Amino acid sequence: VQLVESGGGLVQPGGSLRLSCAASGFTFSSYVMSWYRQAPGKERELVAVISSVGDSTNYADSVKGRFTISRDNAKSTVYLQMNSLKPDDTAVYYCTVFVWKAYWGQGTQVTVSS
Repeated sequence: VQLVESGGGLVQPGGSLRLSCAASGFTFSSYVMSWYRQAPGKERELVAVISSVGDSTNYADSVKGRFTISRDNAKSTVYLQMNSLKPDDTAVYYCTVFVWKAYWGQGTQVTVSS
């Protein structure tokens, strides 16, 4: 199993970013995918979850209405569209999948600052 995140960077408050996570090594279309984040000095927290076929999603209260998780099973890729970003969204963002055990990508840094 391999998960490779990309798309992070520095953005001003109110801005947008789109994260991508390219997956390989398992049957992507059969598994729930999730995005987590970890801010400095804080525990890792669940941000968003999407069902295997993409018809069901769930979000942390802190990102509802601002973030959208989606997936393209043909490309084995899951996305996180982040709008109206706030400084509190600053964190390393990870995609994850549970295939007998939890697998994590290397993470991508998102920094929201003016």
